[in-house]
Amino acid sequence: MSHLTIVAHIHAEPDRADFVRAEAEKLVPITLKEAGCVQYDLHRDHEDPVHFMFYENWESRELWQAHMNAPHLKAFQEATDGAVAELKLYEMSRVD
Repeated sequence: MSHLTIVAHIHAEPDRADFVRAEAEKLVPITLKEAGCVQYDLHRDHEDPVHFMFYENWESRELWQAHMNAPHLKAFQEATDGAVAELKLYEMSRVD
């Protein structure tokens, strides 16, 4: 069975990009310790510094959903309210 891959695109407000980055970086070590987290990588676009992307792999959709309800993710959402211009999540599966 393949993992659930999540690609999350976050666009920060132009004057809040460094703040969003700092808040997103806080998620990485905590999330990597969560049950079912296989990979959780944060990226920043070289040409568009307000564009961040999380590339995630989870053992199951249920475990990813638990992550989505985790206190640290809720804290990120509250902290970055008004600083994030757009957030898009894509649930994907690897094509073998």
